[in-house]
Amino acid sequence: MSHTGRPGEPDKRVLRREILSVRGRLTADDVRVSAAELAGRALELPELAHARVVAAYVSVGSEPGTLALLDALRARGVRVLLPALLPDNDLDWGAYFGEDSLARVQHGGKMALFEPSGERLGPDAVTDADVVLLPGLAVDARGMRLGRGGGSYDRVLARLERAGARPSLVVLLYDSEVVERVPEEPHDRPVHAVVTPSGVRRFKEP
Repeated sequence: MSHTGRPGEPDKRVLRREILSVRGRLTADDVRVSAAELAGRALELPELAHARVVAAYVSVGSEPGTLALLDALRARGVRVLLPALLPDNDLDWGAYFGEDSLARVQHGGKMALFEPSGERLGPDAVTDADVVLLPGLAVDARGMRLGRGGGSYDRVLARLERAGARPSLVVLLYDSEVVERVPEEPHDRPVHAVVTPSGVRRFKEP
């Protein structure tokens, strides 16, 4: 469902196209350097320093890179959960044990995803997470996140709310993707922090 927000705001589809166009011009070196910077910034977060379980994801293409961060968290002894896309766009979860534990999965005409190849833990496994790293395309000054529009993480956030779980919600982005305002819909929820290569910005406490 499209939502244009306030007069003068771009709708979500327009903003997605603009951001994906910019990401599409990044080189492999750009992505690699940013991934290392992102990992360094994220690992300084107190929330991640004290986390026992982190729900995350494997970046693909020109997304802000996550693998360096996932491996660093595992090295700290953190249990890292990764999503597996279900046919209805909901997410199942499995544990990450390093790159060898990933399988490249093609979902119809969508971009291939890297998913955990081992045991599936069920959609409710995310409620055990102390921190949830959310993919996104932008975050605004209020902490509102723009996703890709598939609704998978809207379901995750709703599931956390129903369970009374209160993990820290963190988005990893490039610096230019922290914007003034993201169009929002009634089901959208703000995140607690965004990490970019240049630093961390907080919005609210979990």
